[in-house]
Amino acid sequence: MTTDPTPPTPARRRGMREGYTTGACATAAAKAATLGLLTPAIPETVTIHLPAGRNAEFTLHQRVRRPDGVLCSVIKDAGDDPDVTHGAEICALVRRSAVLGVELAGGVGVGTVTRLGLGLEVGGPAINPVPRTMITGAVTEAAGAALRAHGLRVEISVPLGEVLAQRTLNARLGIIGGISILGTTGIVKPWSTAAWRASVLQGIDVAAANGVQHLVLSTGGRSEAFAQHLYPTLPEMAFVEMGEFTGVALKRAVARGMQTTTLAGMIGKLSKIAQGHFMTHVAGNQVDPGFLAGLAAECGASPGLVNAIAAANTARHVQELAQAGHCPALFDRVATLVSERSRSLVREAMSVEAIMFDFDGTVLARVDYGG
Repeated sequence: MTTDPTPPTPARRRGMREGYTTGACATAAAKAATLGLLTPAIPETVTIHLPAGRNAEFTLHQRVRRPDGVLCSVIKDAGDDPDVTHGAEICALVRRSAVLGVELAGGVGVGTVTRLGLGLEVGGPAINPVPRTMITGAVTEAAGAALRAHGLRVEISVPLGEVLAQRTLNARLGIIGGISILGTTGIVKPWSTAAWRASVLQGIDVAAANGVQHLVLSTGGRSEAFAQHLYPTLPEMAFVEMGEFTGVALKRAVARGMQTTTLAGMIGKLSKIAQGHFMTHVAGNQVDPGFLAGLAAECGASPGLVNAIAAANTARHVQELAQAGHCPALFDRVATLVSERSRSLVREAMSVEAIMFDFDGTVLARVDYGG
């Protein structure tokens, strides 16, 4: 497989221009290659129907007639979304087959599924269900009556897929050797959290399908690294970076039969969960110093410290004030509320541990509720 470096992509400002998924690009390449195989000319552009309910036209990058079939490719345009696969070449090689129907295969740069829980066959290519339907449908439409005489084998490849996959969570999910061909609508929404949310749920599904009963959900990469040091015997798939999706992650953990879930984070995100906010994005829920000041007062902090916390600039400032004012009970109180309210959210269906880390990995509080 290729080990070439990822090509540079032009700098893009944040905006609202939509793009297309790898599944849509693979579909367009496959349709063009099918038309090229069965007609004298390979088209320069091709139009496909997207699950989003509209058509999209793609310009082909490669159009090559080979002895064994026709290869076409599309350069993925993710619009204004900072997608790791923006600019990647998505290829489809279509050839005749003795097996009737449309056979879908993965080539270079498309990952191979090695674990249960992804909704895909272990040992098969990481081409998700919606793209599979899109590709086979477009190829069937393009081939028409020709499929009555012979089948078609469609091999999807991504020349730099193995390199790109190193910047994804594929290996942790058990997808080895390349990227996944993804997409449920065919459209990439710029700066959408939908893909992140889906990856969180998928990570939990993989962990559950492979027998993990203790899940560690972290609010960020540093918290996850710190938690991995606390739980060195847990497999890597037990750790899922949930980001802001606390509520949906906890509910999925229960639905997948987890016995214990640990929430690991720092004071900012955990203070939001302690208030009962299970969608913790900064734009939606700000850290509330007044709430933390009230907890500090409950913990016996001096009036001066309580007032200072209420006027704090950031959650980190609150932490520094509590540490300087010798009020570690505040951290325990926040962690206790995180544990209690998380368990209440899932109707006490599993044990929920909360761990608050300092910014250097020191454990400030650790509370297990419902064990």
